Amino acid sequence: MAVFARSVAAAILLLSMTTFGFAANKVIIILDASGSMWAQIDGKPKLEIARESLRTVLQSVPADDEIGFMAYGHREKGSCDDIQLIVPPQPGSASAITDAADSLKFLGKTPLTAAVKQAAEALKYTEDKATVVLITDGLETCGGDPCALGKELKASGVDFTADVVGFGLTADEGKQIACLAENTGGKYIQASDEKALQEALVETVAAPAPAPAPEPAPAPAPAPKAAEVDYNFIPQAFLKEGGEVPKIDVYYEIFKDDAKGASGEHVDSGYNVVKFHLAAGNYIVVATSGAARAEQKVSLTADKATDLALNLNAAELSIHARPAPGADVDRNAQISIAYSGGTSDSNYGEVKYVVPAGETKVTVKLGAGEASETMQLAAGQVVDKDIIVGVGKAKANAFYTQGGEKAETDVGWKVYKAAKKLDGSRDQVTYAYGPDSQFDLPPGDYVIGVDVQAVSTEQPFSVTVGQVTDVNVTLNAGVLAVDAPGADGFKIFEAKKNIQGERKQVTYAYGEKMQTTLAAGDYVLVTNFTTDKADKETPFTVKAGERSELKVE
Repeated sequence: MAVFARSVAAAILLLSMTTFGFAANKVIIILDASGSMWAQIDGKPKLEIARESLRTVLQSVPADDEIGFMAYGHREKGSCDDIQLIVPPQPGSASAITDAADSLKFLGKTPLTAAVKQAAEALKYTEDKATVVLITDGLETCGGDPCALGKELKASGVDFTADVVGFGLTADEGKQIACLAENTGGKYIQASDEKALQEALVETVAAPAPAPAPEPAPAPAPAPKAAEVDYNFIPQAFLKEGGEVPKIDVYYEIFKDDAKGASGEHVDSGYNVVKFHLAAGNYIVVATSGAARAEQKVSLTADKATDLALNLNAAELSIHARPAPGADVDRNAQISIAYSGGTSDSNYGEVKYVVPAGETKVTVKLGAGEASETMQLAAGQVVDKDIIVGVGKAKANAFYTQGGEKAETDVGWKVYKAAKKLDGSRDQVTYAYGPDSQFDLPPGDYVIGVDVQAVSTEQPFSVTVGQVTDVNVTLNAGVLAVDAPGADGFKIFEAKKNIQGERKQVTYAYGEKMQTTLAAGDYVLVTNFTTDKADKETPFTVKAGERSELKVE
């Protein structure tokens, strides 16, 4: 990690020495947040590599450059419309982009063609110069044609360019999306690991400054100077004086020691094990790791290397969220860390984090379960801890008959506490939609209610910590399909009349056709026609597990 950090720092230093920076036009970075980003490279999830690489490169962006951030696949698992411009192009957006990337969930599909199109439109590419940088670890999965889009955008844009970074793609996969870049005059770069992604981001989001002006005539040779060392400043941050170095990233920033202090002129920056070559003078050094921060003044000369130890006065947490003792870490569990001065709640499954010494509260939420622990942390303390939420999992399905066909359409679930309140109602705990719905629940007794079109029923069940409970609900129902040419709509009533001679309405629909699920029993269908034709009543019977078809003319 130290070797990689030095190479990153060297890349950023090279950018600053050669006056590299983001192109003057507006830029939107698009990040693939599909579920495939959980795959690992060298033992590390690709999503974490992408987050860290973005954070590192964006540190060198001048505050007045206008950079935006878009993601897809981060909110819904199966949607091709899950595309969001999270940070519009604006100056000083580096921090907002890294925060947004850190909070993403990675779970959906890959609508990369539509995402690039939306980014181009957000940049008003038909009016102004525009650049899109796409980072993807997968191919289009929503029917888009990236090659055709590249030609369309190039033809209609004033000066539009799309750069594509294929993260972890094979050479053959890369050929299928390289055309998006090539057709706009952009670059396609294959990135197979963390270092390659870092270099690709530097290449795609940075552009060389204009050629320097001709050098002036040489000045008279200066008087001999004292010998300079290669590096004259080497900072290192510790959890406490004489304690351990944090196991997560430490970011160092150097400012001129002037009237504005650490809010004034920014001189240089770097991560982890880093060395600086700075002009002789007085500086303010700020070290940040997680939520901890240390600031110190230092005076440097050109001929001597100065080592500086910064005391973060902090503790390091390593938290693992588990549903039950001995269970695997659950990546759906949200970890919130509340410390003196703030809260970090964009963590899922497990997290390493540095917090200021003092009272810290860790809360883990998984489904309807929640567990928290408050700790008094001393400077230098290192805590590696499992937080057990204490939940079991219920997996719910509805069947038309016991052991029969599973209901797949329009299935809605609500989970209630089993105990009734004084007024006879129950407290709702959670809800979900669709077959194979899963619920993380604290141990205890519950009632699950299911609605499948016109059928509603309930079933009690119990949950035990660490166990999976299959909740299979029998609907005792069948399906009715009606075809009535010229009809305006339908109403379905129970066949049996009440004591007032009225039938209870079960459901209704509009149009010439309808299909619905009904509990087994006898019914009357009333068909309404758009013409002067009189309504027609048709008695029918629904049998559990069977399909009934009616033709009404």
